[in-house]
Amino acid sequence: MATDSPSLPPALNDARQQAGRFWQARAPRERQLILVMAISVGVLLVWLTLIQPALRTLREAPVDLDRLDQQMQQMQLAAGEMQSLRAASPVPTEQATTALRAATAQLGSGAKLAVQGDRATLTFTGIQGDALRAWLGEARSAARARPMEAQLVKAASGYSGSVTVSLGAAS
Repeated sequence: MATDSPSLPPALNDARQQAGRFWQARAPRERQLILVMAISVGVLLVWLTLIQPALRTLREAPVDLDRLDQQMQQMQLAAGEMQSLRAASPVPTEQATTALRAATAQLGSGAKLAVQGDRATLTFTGIQGDALRAWLGEARSAARARPMEAQLVKAASGYSGSVTVSLGAAS
């Protein structure tokens, strides 16, 4: 009875025959140890490739879902704010300029506002991020100004640079 398998390539068939001879040459106790080691390696591979990643996903999914829900709520708030700002009527240029000057005065001596036609440019040095964010919020809501260009440099003392906005009534 031939042990050659016609469906296998010759190199693979030779390797199979060598493995069979190796297996037959081992004592029953050695065969048992080799079998236990092979099963252990198989179980380890199944654990590392299938079970552990699935368990990690189950463990991390609730945290990821909470984080994504928070991001979605923030996006919905921003979208609602955007819609309310779009629906708001434009502010006359004089009123927008007055609102921007008032907001700039809150930044202190490190900020200067220059208004030319339908654009206003805020130049600042050493302004904290929260104060700059508040100025942008005031420019957006009270003056209906839209940011067009910003150049920011962060330093230890705060932000320096300029922000150019378009006034709402002129656009």
